[in-house]
Amino acid sequence: MTTVPTRPPAGRYGPEPTTGRRLWARIGLAALVVATLAVLAWLGWGVFRDPVQWRDVGFHVDGASSIAVTFDVTKAPTATVSCRVVGLSKSFGHVGVKDVTVGPASTGTVRVTATVPTAEEAVSGTVTGCDVVTS
Repeated sequence: MTTVPTRPPAGRYGPEPTTGRRLWARIGLAALVVATLAVLAWLGWGVFRDPVQWRDVGFHVDGASSIAVTFDVTKAPTATVSCRVVGLSKSFGHVGVKDVTVGPASTGTVRVTATVPTAEEAVSGTVTGCDVVTS
């Protein structure tokens, strides 16, 4: 009677893994998992860290000397924030800048319309950023 080998011939698929190799493979895999979780936690912290969000709603050109920009600010109801609103020329250059303070409100989202004086006619207006002043 013939016996069938349970393992492939020696050396057929490379050297047999040793206990040390298996240990290092497990350590490497564990380190990769820990590093991945750390990166995901860091990215998640960045998403939830920003206490102020804004969204442009629209603008209206009031001639060559000003532009009215309407935007929504979402913040903590007790927070005061400062938003920078700009008027832009055809070449996307800043032709007017105004810092607008949005104070505490009864709701978290506030709609604001700011009139920005301009040095020349603006063709667009936008909010470039908002920061918490106090909370």
